[in-house]
Amino acid sequence: MREVMTKSMTRNIFYGGSLFFLIIFLGLSVHSHLYILNTSTDADKLTDSVVAGKRIWEDHACVNCHTILGEGAYFAPEVANVMERWGVQNDHEAAFETLKGWMEAQPTGVEGRRQMPRFDLTDEQIRNLADFLIWTGNINSQGWPPNEAG
Repeated sequence: MREVMTKSMTRNIFYGGSLFFLIIFLGLSVHSHLYILNTSTDADKLTDSVVAGKRIWEDHACVNCHTILGEGAYFAPEVANVMERWGVQNDHEAAFETLKGWMEAQPTGVEGRRQMPRFDLTDEQIRNLADFLIWTGNINSQGWPPNEAG
């Protein structure tokens, strides 16, 4: 003898399953947010200089060409780990000098290559941007971007 599901049985399965997966979804969402807040950020290392550097990054729309932690345009290099690639990751003065020298050398004049615009930033703005890039390079990106040059 074959049992047939009634409408009430079907409704109970639907509502029960929906509630079960809603609880799972909410639990995973809360877990993700707590994980990010507690392990992936360096919020305790945010300084006024880092915040000002992020503002410069945003005001000059650097993300329109560069990626940072894999977000942004892929026209120009990833900059989340640029200070590490330049070998000045935790040396704020060397990072400032290196970034200033690099920015003042733009555009390079290499034929056939698009050039980074000259923003004519002040020394304080360059120092803030360098601090922001150092901070970004020190956060736990969990291996992102997934390449050596990244």
